Amino acid sequence: MPRLFSAYVIVDWSAASKPTTGADSIWIGVMKRDLRFRLTFESYNEATRTAAEARLTAILADLKKRSERALVGFDFPLGFPRGFAGALKLKGEPWRAAWDELGKRVVDKPTNVNNRFNVAAQLNRLLTDGPFPFWGAPPKDVQTTLTATKLRPHGPGDLPEFRHADLAAKGAASIWKTYYNGSVGGQAIMGIPLVRRLKDARAEAAKVWPFETGFKGLTEADLDGVDVVFAEVYPSLIKAASLPGEVKDLTQVRTTAEHFAKLDEASKLGEVFGPPKGAAADTVLDAEREEGWILGAGR
Repeated sequence: MPRLFSAYVIVDWSAASKPTTGADSIWIGVMKRDLRFRLTFESYNEATRTAAEARLTAILADLKKRSERALVGFDFPLGFPRGFAGALKLKGEPWRAAWDELGKRVVDKPTNVNNRFNVAAQLNRLLTDGPFPFWGAPPKDVQTTLTATKLRPHGPGDLPEFRHADLAAKGAASIWKTYYNGSVGGQAIMGIPLVRRLKDARAEAAKVWPFETGFKGLTEADLDGVDVVFAEVYPSLIKAASLPGEVKDLTQVRTTAEHFAKLDEASKLGEVFGPPKGAAADTVLDAEREEGWILGAGR
């Protein structure tokens, strides 16, 4: 069987409020084949999200020019827990409605100055009229609808704390956490608008998994006419050994790209886009409609 992809691009994102490089900043890893079809790796450490978006745009343009399909993985959730869009009374497909809502609310300046805490506070006000379910902010950004620490546990009448995929990944943080270590909520708020722009610029030539592809194993026929597949990844699912002098973020994008490239080489990557064995029908439906999934979680 032929490979599904020619290149594997992994993005370690950051919600930082100022330009930063090195550890805990944005890293982009690209695994692709050279003129002799040997896999080669290159990385980029951009200081701002604006620079990272320009870099990704250039990478994808180059791959398209060479007629090479890319898998692009982001290390933050691409969807919110089931019921989020409904609770906000958003119209349309739940995943896309949430994306569009963030696109309208998020402000991200070229200097990395951003309003992610204000966005979390605004959404809390609409969801519960209080500081829940989003939580986590530095002292200067604490508001009546956003606390520094978690207000309370999630109860039966609340939106779920975790997506199905977070539980399957065993250790993934909740999207409601917007500050401190592992604050994927802040990364998602700042990252989803980026993926939305990248997707919309390519229309039907780009597909977001599993929302637009279905939560199923993928074949070459499924990707006919597709240049890019965007997916959520969780590098901690893969055992990674750092090279000398390599920061953890770089290790993670490199080894994650290697992992998916090797699966594709062995004609095993397509099946990874499907649900774990025994996944309940409502879990699959929630993933396709609103929550998304982490590529490889639960398998």
